[in-house]
Amino acid sequence: MAKEMRAANYSEFGGPEKVKVSSMEVPELKEGEVLIRVKAAGVNPVDAVIREGYYKDMMPHSLPVIPGWDVSGVVEERGHAARRFEVGDEVYAYARRPEVKWGTFAEYIVIPDSYLARKPKNISHDEAAGIPLAGLTAYQSLYGAGNLQEGQRVLIIGASGGVGSFGIQLAKIKGAEVVGVASDKNHAYMRELGADHTIDYKNQHIGQAAKEIYPDGVDLIFDCTSGESLQQGLMALKPSGKLVSILNQGEGIDPGIDFQWVFVEPNVRQLDHLRELAEAGKLKVQVSQTYPLTEAAEALKQIHTLHTTGKIVVVP
Repeated sequence: MAKEMRAANYSEFGGPEKVKVSSMEVPELKEGEVLIRVKAAGVNPVDAVIREGYYKDMMPHSLPVIPGWDVSGVVEERGHAARRFEVGDEVYAYARRPEVKWGTFAEYIVIPDSYLARKPKNISHDEAAGIPLAGLTAYQSLYGAGNLQEGQRVLIIGASGGVGSFGIQLAKIKGAEVVGVASDKNHAYMRELGADHTIDYKNQHIGQAAKEIYPDGVDLIFDCTSGESLQQGLMALKPSGKLVSILNQGEGIDPGIDFQWVFVEPNVRQLDHLRELAEAGKLKVQVSQTYPLTEAAEALKQIHTLHTTGKIVVVP
């Protein structure tokens, strides 16, 4: 008899009202896969974007869809040849599969054990679930695409959100100087994370304010919001500087700018490094709100505002 679980899911694209919580069959455990009891699932803006249907032509979908790509939980069962972890081990993962179908807003998820890393020992499941997508995005954007070096100056636009919060910390770990851009109410938070300078996008021209701090400009712009904020910030980029965005794929960007768009990929080695940083006390996760599984639609509504400080999570 198939195992049942409670899961948030939607059978058609649209607004948060399309999301319901119902009983679903747990997928069959196959070779190399593990069954994870979900303790917490991180919520990300992309979850709401996918629910709206914007990515349906970019990657294969199979309805109904369970949203969520971040997970922290416990290994409950192992398939054949899945031996990297023992039953009972605490793990976390960026659980994006090639097909959008089985997400983390559920009591269980079946996933290849190659996606899993050990959960940081010194933080809660709620905090661990906030790391994978946002942490890996910041890691791959700054350390990979941006090739950030010690002593360089980076302007992070949207620095108080999930990705930006990790961006500040990872940039400081690398030894860079950081200017964080967010509304004034989040400036103390950004400084707590390590930002050397802060800019209020509501009351200042971002580029002009950044040039007042660094007249020679910044080496790297890490864009987590795009739109008018990005356009303003570009005047602060050195001619030899690099622009990395997680939203803008090149629209309206001067072809003369060294630019790269980043769409985060699963990477266990990098998750292990993020775990080491968290366990060393160098990487902190700010969980601003938790939602029970029954309120998954509300969590998706909140994350879609793009005004979330730190991370929010769903707890089955």
